[in-house]
Amino acid sequence: MSANLDLVHSIYADWERGDFSSTEWAHPDIEFLIADGPAPGRWAGLVGMAEGSRGYLSSWERWRAAPEEFREIDDEQVIVMFLERGRGKTSGVDLADVRVSGASLFCIRDGKVVRLAFYFDRDRALADLGLDG
Repeated sequence: MSANLDLVHSIYADWERGDFSSTEWAHPDIEFLIADGPAPGRWAGLVGMAEGSRGYLSSWERWRAAPEEFREIDDEQVIVMFLERGRGKTSGVDLADVRVSGASLFCIRDGKVVRLAFYFDRDRALADLGLDG
């Protein structure tokens, strides 16, 4: 397994346990993007990534991204196909019931994630990369 795949696996291992506290894997000037879904946006830097993440995560109880597939796209990019888990704090919607299939795209340089994009529409993520499902 490549160093980039190892890095992304380790990030997801924390996230699967509900631990979103570590940012040592991120470049200080990371670009963080939520490409679609209920709260799209773009943020810069570690503070921006925390703000964007907190804004999304605060809408859910026990939100998790359960990875289904890790795929190395090239020397700098890794895409992870995931299923969302959690329950809407206001709506009560259980994401397991609606099967939200997303993807996260990590761009990695010199061992640090410089760009992280979340897609809640997996097909859109693949289309943006010029890939087939």
